Amino acid sequence: MDFSNIQHKVTQYKKILDNTKTYRQQWKDETKVMIQTTLEDVVKETGLDAKIDIKEDLNNMAGVALSLGQASSGISEQVGDAERPFIKSNGMLIYQQLFNGKVMISIVYPYIENLGQPRQPKMVEILRPDEFKPPFILRHVEEFLKEIIGWEDYDDDVPQAIGFQSGFQKNDMLQTSDK
Repeated sequence: MDFSNIQHKVTQYKKILDNTKTYRQQWKDETKVMIQTTLEDVVKETGLDAKIDIKEDLNNMAGVALSLGQASSGISEQVGDAERPFIKSNGMLIYQQLFNGKVMISIVYPYIENLGQPRQPKMVEILRPDEFKPPFILRHVEEFLKEIIGWEDYDDDVPQAIGFQSGFQKNDMLQTSDK
């Protein structure tokens, strides 16, 4: 019997498992800090009103987010004599570790509560921790801001659906991938 094809798959499988351990360690040792530091520099140097959120409640599934926060949308509902303001989540750029140690970069669009469903997040890319360089993060921030500006400046000249379809009702970090 010829086991060469199976042996090749076993070797490939073991290599992938080793890569997961390596990627997780790289995230802890350098990638998370580099992402956080670069995002802090962006905020400091540009005056962007944002904060860096770190989510580490799941080991090896941590996340770093550039969050534009939440605010009153300026829209409110009249309920009898009372007025109920609608809260607007302003969007996030998320770097989240996946189960295999790679990092998924996603954009969470702004949304206004009680006005339809939030838009699905945009998956930008998935990178291995050793592929991260500060220019990549700057490119991600640029893409994030382009998407946020498009959402905020929505009008009928731009054929796009306004973003009300994401599952981030409580501004939580992204936990799953569509891929």
